[in-house]
Amino acid sequence: MQFLTNTKIPFLKYRKLLVWVSFVAMALSLIAVFAIPGITYGIDFKGGTQLTIKMRDAVDANDLRNAVEGAGIREAQIQQYGPAEAHEFLIRVPLAETDDAKKLEEGSAAEIIKALDAAFNRDRASALDLNQRGSSSFEEVLFAADPDNKKADLDAAHAHYAQVGDAIVAQRKEVKLFTSWDQVAASAGLSPAALEVLKSQGAIGSFQVIQNESVGSQIGSELRQKGFWAVLLSLAAMLVYIWYRYELRFGIGALAASAHDLIVTLGLFVVIGYEFNLNTIAAFLTLVGFSVNDTVVIFDRVRENMRRYRRLSLEEIMNISVNETLPRTLMTSGTALTACIALFVFGGEVLRGFSFVMLVGVIVGTYSSIFIASPFALWWDEVAAKRHDAAAVAPKPKSV
Repeated sequence: MQFLTNTKIPFLKYRKLLVWVSFVAMALSLIAVFAIPGITYGIDFKGGTQLTIKMRDAVDANDLRNAVEGAGIREAQIQQYGPAEAHEFLIRVPLAETDDAKKLEEGSAAEIIKALDAAFNRDRASALDLNQRGSSSFEEVLFAADPDNKKADLDAAHAHYAQVGDAIVAQRKEVKLFTSWDQVAASAGLSPAALEVLKSQGAIGSFQVIQNESVGSQIGSELRQKGFWAVLLSLAAMLVYIWYRYELRFGIGALAASAHDLIVTLGLFVVIGYEFNLNTIAAFLTLVGFSVNDTVVIFDRVRENMRRYRRLSLEEIMNISVNETLPRTLMTSGTALTACIALFVFGGEVLRGFSFVMLVGVIVGTYSSIFIASPFALWWDEVAAKRHDAAAVAPKPKSV
């Protein structure tokens, strides 16, 4: 498939205007990062406890907040997760100044679950909750009651009820949340007698904890620093590689384009209000690689054309090179953009921040590869030429 062949668009003709537009966009992005409330750090970087829960019935977020705060847990952030009909919520509790990692891991999540039990499971708080307990709890209860008469061989009995416990947990994962005993009865290997034992000693709770994550303040701080250095060092490594593989002016152009992509994308990310977490760091690192890859393709064509058109200026060669690689740039970026749109629309809340960075990054990266990388490489070449000319005409010191 071929299109946009033999184009002669003067991309570098308006380079000064477009560079200034990019500077303004970068300035606004930096203002957004530092002046607006700033980056919303996730539990990964801030420290604290995060629970993802699924409610059986429709519940308002304020009801959850009142239940959590009523138990003395302050500054809890309650957010609906996914579609409204899923009844899923994120509960975040930031790390208090007096908390340490061990206390956080042992206490906060248990306190939140206890508070939710008190609010939504009042009539079944002391029973075996089939929506919260693990397979070992089911095994223990069934082994003690022995409804299937397996205790003649204790090892076989343990193995049998352990298998039944695993089947109950697997069935719960399949249905997302038990809402009736008929769903429990569908567990593989669960006999009617065993089901009656669970009914007599257990209950179907109103919610399930899908995910439980706790991060201490020290770990969060280390992750934040390492994430920052990972992005910074990746930029430095790209500069050094392109400097070694091509020339310094091309490395400067690629570095300017990547910095532009990161800053503009980060500004939009902060304005939209997505959470900054480890997935976001992965997205920004991916963005650096994508941006530099597209830029290197253009610069490689520039290097080839410098040998072919020795009498043309660098600006003319860059225009020719950008036009020659334009179909490839648009095809590559268009394919990546399609995948990013699908990921953003269908990827769910967990990948929303990641897919947003990639979606914006592909668009901004395509722009910068054409309108930022080449102008900066050309500018560096002009600066180097002026310095060379100034050194050539400078008076030489007289010998004594």
